[in-house]
Amino acid sequence: MDADGAGARDDGDGRTANLVVTKPKDIGDADFANYFCTYGYLYHQKDMLEDQNRMTAYSDAVRLNPDSFRGKVVLDVGTGSGVLAMWAAQAGAKKVYAVEATHMAVQARKIVAANGLSDVVEVIQGSMEEVELPEKVDVIISEWMGYFLLRESMFDSVLCARDKWMKPGGAMFPSHAKMYLSAIKSNKSGQKYQELQESLNVWEDFVRNTHENYGIDLSCMNGEYEDEQKEHYLNTAAWVDIHPSQVMAKPFTLASFDLNTCSMDDIKVLRDVDFKLRLFDGLAGPSGETRVGAFAGWFDVTFAGSKENPCENPVELTTAPDANGATHWGQQAFYMFPEVYASDGHFISGKFDMVRRKENQRLYSVRMNWTQSDTDAGPPNESIGTRGIVWQIE
Repeated sequence: MDADGAGARDDGDGRTANLVVTKPKDIGDADFANYFCTYGYLYHQKDMLEDQNRMTAYSDAVRLNPDSFRGKVVLDVGTGSGVLAMWAAQAGAKKVYAVEATHMAVQARKIVAANGLSDVVEVIQGSMEEVELPEKVDVIISEWMGYFLLRESMFDSVLCARDKWMKPGGAMFPSHAKMYLSAIKSNKSGQKYQELQESLNVWEDFVRNTHENYGIDLSCMNGEYEDEQKEHYLNTAAWVDIHPSQVMAKPFTLASFDLNTCSMDDIKVLRDVDFKLRLFDGLAGPSGETRVGAFAGWFDVTFAGSKENPCENPVELTTAPDANGATHWGQQAFYMFPEVYASDGHFISGKFDMVRRKENQRLYSVRMNWTQSDTDAGPPNESIGTRGIVWQIE
């Protein structure tokens, strides 16, 4: 560990890349160690730059809408390697402020200079909440989205930038976002339950052996261990790459955000959102009774500009299930056990909550309560009853 509490990565020849994890003074130790530190490495930037859907959507949003950037002042929040800032400059922006909290800002300056754009793009190292700009901006561009859209809570910084630095009538890139929920076929639920049972059996043997060999009784911890393992195996959401053939219901829109106008309260908590999924609903999948192994969530963002400055050619970036493979965001699976047995045309109805974790505001807890019925307004299936689970998005 270095002096700032963030682990350093060996650069491969025995030297430690301490500069990569240099922490700005205005970022807390824990937040830097748990979040910002990761983005200081080129290998992590490479993961994002290799996501063709991500890169194409942002490139098209800028390239196909030159009037949104030509002669404008642009702010790139969390610029990373500086690619979005450079695209804005290449589209004719008058000035681009590229803000980056990590030491990646040093690398971004080199990349900007190597591309001959230093006269337009100014890279500033610091947290967006603390940075002072010399002027207001016309456009804010940022790739802030996390798993299931909101994980990482980076949009907090984008909102701060919008409210403090964007001119009236300015435009956000992206400008709109939607979150979706569906049901999927998956055998992972049963596998995870089996892994849980195996873990509990290993614990039981461990407790017995510890008592027999060392005279120490740890059985008082059985309940705590079981709760810990249940959270790990059954109550933690998972990154998944879903094939469209697994999707068992038309996606339900949980939330829609106009990023030009939404508030912190809009994104901080999603509470008591009613959802209804009609299984199969004409989508691909076998008819007759089958099993729902998990709920799944994903998001879209749209580059449409603002009411005052709309884009001539709106562009959408989706993280929906794709037969060609997932973006680096993938989808989030919320496994259920026991699985739901349901037939074509049956409904799963419930309420959805997504709330920030108290111990780490960049992570979220998702709670769903649901019932199953065979008609839109019919009574719940008594064999299922009401079920509820809380999952952690790590």
